[in-house]
Amino acid sequence: MVQKAKILLVDDRPENLLALEAILSALDQTLVRASSGEEALKALLTDDFAVILLDVQMPGMDGFETAAHIKRRERTRDIPIIFLTAINHGPHHTFRGYAAGAVDYISKPFDPWVLRAKVSVFVELYMKNCQLREQAALLRLQLEGGGKSAVGDSKEPAGLLAELSARLAAVEEQAEALSKQLDDESADAAAVATAAHLERKLTGLRRALDALEPGTGSGAATLPSQN
Repeated sequence: MVQKAKILLVDDRPENLLALEAILSALDQTLVRASSGEEALKALLTDDFAVILLDVQMPGMDGFETAAHIKRRERTRDIPIIFLTAINHGPHHTFRGYAAGAVDYISKPFDPWVLRAKVSVFVELYMKNCQLREQAALLRLQLEGGGKSAVGDSKEPAGLLAELSARLAAVEEQAEALSKQLDDESADAAAVATAAHLERKLTGLRRALDALEPGTGSGAATLPSQN
């Protein structure tokens, strides 16, 4: 069963949260509500999120301040933030949003299809990163366990390497298709950069895996960083 990604919706108005849920329900992911910046920060302490939709105008801690807290935390600083605002204050206001760490800035009322499409890109990137971490974990078991499987049963190294290679190939194929889709749709620079980062990590993992193949190296491969 494929694990669903979590999307954090932050807005102080219940009707806005309801509207966001209606728009994003078609993505079939887990939608988590937060009615304030403080509530959003609490949710981020325990759960991992693919993307955050953050309202700018909120009483108390506004969207800019909330984003600043998110970007200061090591656990959450890489989560994409899409700012939502009902007021267009011009270029300076928009610049402040990007300076706070937003990957996108959308004014209300927004096109539901456009918002859903933007969110779906970051959800897909998040899922690919999760798959990549799983492959890296399996590879570490092979490096550290001398051919033992995750459940402790003995398994031929060649068989495990073939399984790892097949799983990694599937992720590589999906990542390549996503990159082509982003190019075709002239997507946001942040989404393209995130996809490129994912491809670099896949390349590093592939090299490490290839180094374990009989006759291609000593077997002492170094795994790519998962940051």
